[in-house]
Amino acid sequence: MSIIILQGAALTQATAETIAQQLGGELESATAFHRVHTPQHIDHSTIERLRSEHAFDINCLPENFDPSAVRLLVTDMDSTLISIECIDEIADYVNVKPQVSEITESAMRGEIDFETSLRRRIALLKGLKEDALQHVYHERLQLNPGAEQMLAGLKANNIKTALVSGGFTYFTDKLKARLNLDYTLANTLEFENGSLTGEIHGHIVGAQAKADLLLQKCEELKIKPSQVVAMGDGANDLVMMKEAGLSIAYHAKPKVQVQAHAAFNHCGLDGVLGLLNVHQ
Repeated sequence: MSIIILQGAALTQATAETIAQQLGGELESATAFHRVHTPQHIDHSTIERLRSEHAFDINCLPENFDPSAVRLLVTDMDSTLISIECIDEIADYVNVKPQVSEITESAMRGEIDFETSLRRRIALLKGLKEDALQHVYHERLQLNPGAEQMLAGLKANNIKTALVSGGFTYFTDKLKARLNLDYTLANTLEFENGSLTGEIHGHIVGAQAKADLLLQKCEELKIKPSQVVAMGDGANDLVMMKEAGLSIAYHAKPKVQVQAHAAFNHCGLDGVLGLLNVHQ
């Protein structure tokens, strides 16, 4: 038995019915998504073929994954929950955005390790005043489409939320308060006399730290990793995503899309609710 979820602005009832027929399955329709239940085993190549033919998201749930059992969502921040890479926008204030963005992209593709990339980028920001970060938060930081709908749906179904980031507590703390998130983890920028020192305070939050938080929260909440959804867009999220019962690549790098259970390339963050069969 396979369950395939169809969702996105270009999806129509007629197209959903056609796909269900092609897969020999039964169609279950909701307002924002459609689910196809088929006795067949649907392999990755079939999903890829369907994706190439349609301009909406098509995902097959992992075998033995129970959406109704999910109790925690762990999500990356930059370019996942929010639309920007905070460090790139901060870098714009000292005219080093091209250099910082290049390092960011290289790390996201998995070409250099995250810790090295972060230290290189932070060093370029040395001397920057704290008000530059305030400006980024108030003027440039935006939630990605569907974020508030996703969080409302999760909360209504008693699913806790964790925001984990290789970015900075300056932003995750504000988002936690603003969005009523349950947990956050990020790097702490080091300041001296109101200016960045170019260093990180304490241990760097990288790929393994994200995964460790996921497992730690499982212990605290007395749940299994199979009851967790993990979502991200870059190579730094893969270790965390491998621990989860369901991993989602959100408008992600190719390396991440290949390794994730599900991929969103058309719908917004509220697509998470479709995968979990949460009706709004």
